[in-house]
Amino acid sequence: MDGLSSVQSLEALSKMLSQGREEDEQPVSSTAGLGPGHIGPAKCETNVPPVVSKNSKDIWSEEEVPEGSELDDTWDTRQQPEYEILFKQKITTEDVFLGMSRKDPSSACCECMLIKIKLPDTKIADVFLDVKEKFLDLRSPKFKLGLHLPHPVDSKTGKACFITEAQTLEVTLTMQREMDFINFA
Repeated sequence: MDGLSSVQSLEALSKMLSQGREEDEQPVSSTAGLGPGHIGPAKCETNVPPVVSKNSKDIWSEEEVPEGSELDDTWDTRQQPEYEILFKQKITTEDVFLGMSRKDPSSACCECMLIKIKLPDTKIADVFLDVKEKFLDLRSPKFKLGLHLPHPVDSKTGKACFITEAQTLEVTLTMQREMDFINFA
């Protein structure tokens, strides 16, 4: 008898499920149609007028053009030198042995950026270097490097050192990121 009642129970359950399909299309309650985007105060739509540029023929505004793009020259045949970007931390014995600061080995805790640029057969007198907040421009008779930096830097406090044995220019720049006051407090 238990086997027969379980078959009847399954048939009754099947009828209930097939009848409920029409009702599933409608939300059961007023909260059924809500999702994670509905949490918080209601957002009112504001009509923001489009920003009109000074010249109607301009494609981009000045804010949209990346810094240093005016230095990009596709017709310049000078080759790009090999370069390497390294990050540096200023640590003390308390950081190394006691772990007293919140510093870790990640690049988020680094204060400086070291850029090593290999310039074979180049004299330091022939090198022109210009550093902006987000762009490094290096030019010499043989090489040209226009490098968009991964983080904003303080262009006034940087240091450059040319190592003649390795024919490498090392540029050390202090980074200026938005959340550095948290990492280095």
